[in-house]
Amino acid sequence: MSLYIRDDTVDELAKQVQQATKAPNKTEAVRRALLNELERARKAIPLKDRIKILQDGVRAMGEDDRNFDMKKFTDEQWGGI
Repeated sequence: MSLYIRDDTVDELAKQVQQATKAPNKTEAVRRALLNELERARKAIPLKDRIKILQDGVRAMGEDDRNFDMKKFTDEQWGGI
């Protein structure tokens, strides 16, 4: 799917980003810009809130199995090497 920009100002900005980042085309330039902006927005979430999200996800997995043998499990995955 190709990218068509109807706004002349946005098109010019995309060209400038393409040149500045040496992107092969405007679509790649816009992709990079959007990824960078998304990363910046994600980093805007305070660290304590990001940690809470991770902790909640870990808790949702359930309790630890105290009898789990990681060495045995790893050996089995590697075929007993």
